[in-house]
Order: sequence, then C-alpha cells, then structure tokens
Amino acid sequence: MTRFLITGAAGMLGQDLQQALSGRDVTALGRADLDITDPDAVDAAVAGHDVVVNSAAWTKVDDAETHEDAAYAVNATGPRLLAEAAVRHGAKLVTISTDYVFDGHGTAPYAEDAPTDPINAYGRTKAAGESFVREIAPDSSYVLRTAWIYGAHGPNFAATMLRLAASHDTVSVVTDQVGQPTWTGDLAERIIALVDADAPAGTYHATNSGQGSWYDFTRAIFSENGLDPERVLPTDSAAFVRPAARPAYSVLGHDGWSRAGLEPMRDWREALHAATAAGVFAA
Repeated sequence: MTRFLITGAAGMLGQDLQQALSGRDVTALGRADLDITDPDAVDAAVAGHDVVVNSAAWTKVDDAETHEDAAYAVNATGPRLLAEAAVRHGAKLVTISTDYVFDGHGTAPYAEDAPTDPINAYGRTKAAGESFVREIAPDSSYVLRTAWIYGAHGPNFAATMLRLAASHDTVSVVTDQVGQPTWTGDLAERIIALVDADAPAGTYHATNSGQGSWYDFTRAIFSENGLDPERVLPTDSAAFVRPAARPAYSVLGHDGWSRAGLEPMRDWREALHAATAAGVFAA
C-alpha cells in the first residue's frame, strides 16, 4: 500500500487531503508537528513514505512584502528540503504552487511552461520553491499550481463574502481581477488521481476550469446560498489598495492533464454548486 505523508495537514487543503485519503496509509503533519525548514526533521518525516504531498505554505500575501525572508523559508527552502529528502528516500513529491508566479498581464490562459515573472514577494518565494523542486527531483516530482482556493476548513474569500452578507446590505467586489475559483475538495481528489495514475513528472495547473472575476464568483456564491446576487456591486481594484500587487489575469491552461491522459478539473461553477451541496458553507 502506498504510504502518504501530508505536510501542512492542518490547513484547508491538508484537511481535504486527509478526507480524500481516508482508509489509506497516511501520516498527516501540521505546522506544530513538522517544521519544513528544519533539515533533520524533514528527513526523519519523509523516511518510510512513498509519496509526500507538501501543502505547507506561507500564504499571507501582504505580510510577505515585509517578511520575505520568512516567506522564503517556508515557500522555497521547505520544498527544497522536502525534495532532497524525497530523492534520498525514493519518494515522489507533490508540491503546491500558485498562479502568483505569473505577472497577470496575460490575455490567454497561461501554459504550464510559460515563463514566470512574479510581481510580489509571495510569488517570488513560490517561484523559487518550484525551481528547487524541478532541479532536485525532475523525474519524481509534481508542481501543482492552483489559485483562488476555498473550502470548509479555513479562512477564504467565499466564507468572507458570506460573512459580510450577514452584516451588510451590499458588498462591493472587483471586476478587474480574473481567475479560476478552485474548491480544495476537487484539488485534493485531483492530487490523488495524479499520483495513482503514475502520471509523468512535471508541472500541472490544478484549478477548476473556466474563468470569472471576483465579482462573478461572489454573485455565484450568493446565488448558490439563496442570497440575492444583486446585492453584489461591481468595483475595481483601485478601491482596494493593498501592500502586495495582485495579478489582474490569473487564468491557467490545463494542457498538462491532457498530455497525461487525464481530464482537467471541472468548471468552477459546477464545483461551487457541488461544494455548496456538500455543506462547505454550512454555519
């Protein structure tokens, strides 16, 4: 039986991975259990496992602007250490990356091999982590870029919008940032499918298909939860100035799945409907 190690297991994706791997041989380690920046601890944790899924990350995008070294330790050094340990112990490594490795100036979906050009500190640290993994474990690693994730087990945009809906008559949401809302339940299933299929090593874009703005996403969230979508008002990103620049266009192409003989993830609207039906947004 394949022995899985999940890092970042207490996070939103980590918890969905544990659920998706129910009944299988899994070691789930949260931040309190494993510091992925500690070489000895990483080596000891990886030993005895066949697949390592690294869902640990520094995800505070704005804080990374002033704490880039700390973000780098988790997002770049951590994956490097995990890749080195995985190679030593003969394990496959799956590491989760992000759309933020791109500059967001595109007008067509980014291909898996498109040049990276991050515009903020978070993106730089994640791009560095990708590079380490590809260099160290080119034949036994998967870099999965995801984006705009939401799920039942952590703070996320969808939950925030529903919380605001409970206390505000209207919410204003930007129309000038476009991407692919992605349910961590779908993402977890796809990670396992990739490993189980023994797919070729490489970079895959693990987002739900289609595209929409944050405004479109919020209207869909309201509709799925029995709220009037007309309560969602359009605005632009100039109204929300934040320390870290955000990519305006974060749509990722999915040709990697076809090359591996696997279907891309379903449309984000279908995923949102399924997530709502599964009680992801239940109070």
